[in-house]
Amino acid sequence: YQRRVHGRLEMLTSLRLRPHRHIIISRKFSSQTYQHLNLEHKDDIFYVTLNRPQVHNAFNEHVIEEITNAFKSVNSHPAVTNPSSPSSHPRCVVLTGNGASFSAGADLNWMKKMKDYSEEENRRDAGALFDMVHAIRSCKLPVIGRINGNAFGGGVGLIAACDIAFTVPEAKFGLTEVKLGLVPAVISRFVIDKIGRSAASRYFLTGERFSASEAFRIGLVHGVSSDLAALDEQVNAIITEFRTAAPQSLATCKTLIEEVASFPTIMHSKPYVTRCIAEVRVGAEAQSGLASFFDKKPAPWVDSSKVKREKKEKA
Repeated sequence: YQRRVHGRLEMLTSLRLRPHRHIIISRKFSSQTYQHLNLEHKDDIFYVTLNRPQVHNAFNEHVIEEITNAFKSVNSHPAVTNPSSPSSHPRCVVLTGNGASFSAGADLNWMKKMKDYSEEENRRDAGALFDMVHAIRSCKLPVIGRINGNAFGGGVGLIAACDIAFTVPEAKFGLTEVKLGLVPAVISRFVIDKIGRSAASRYFLTGERFSASEAFRIGLVHGVSSDLAALDEQVNAIITEFRTAAPQSLATCKTLIEEVASFPTIMHSKPYVTRCIAEVRVGAEAQSGLASFFDKKPAPWVDSSKVKREKKEKA
């Protein structure tokens, strides 16, 4: 336990202290091409857009592979690993869908093919699905779910993997696997972590559909916007908040949430959390942030002109 915790924190420290190289931020993603989604880098935000509107952004093995690769590409992008300056560091990823739905879950043709899979083939297939959802949850940047419409089955798993999510009133949700003689096994941990055991018991067992307001009540999403325009305003408001937050602090907070939730008791978390804050406090980012605060100056990672413009537009 001590070695594992120390190893994780020492790794984070080495990443934080490594000097940045000055580079030109590329908006292309190596040689990876995508047929079923769009991956864009606009300004300091990455956008991953599911792009199979004709089948309500349902996924098959090819879509699963592309989503996994897209989030791996974000993690390894030069703008993330070696930003030219603190203020140029990418702030987050927005995950959304093209068309009327966010994601209908498994593609029907894929399900037909799976019907004849062996147990070993099903295990490999399920492992790829798990890796996709985990790639979203373990992304180095915060992930905002812009849930533009309905989400069922594995589509709910995608939402659960996001750090923050918002939707629209007409969106419907459901974990409908039991209606087909299946179970939401692969996404279960992600969904239970998000909505809790009680809500999972109801919706895993009944397979019933539920509304956007219910998704908000149980914690699957963090808000319901009045329409798509308002949804974009809500997403942009969170992006504005991220632009005033320290990039490495955001990444460390994501790790903190994951690690602390895994401890069996509060006292078991003490060695980890005390070491974490001690290392963060003496780090370059915290030192510069505190100095800026006491000097009443913007922190190095804040692009003041951009933040002021956004607040003015919002007003």
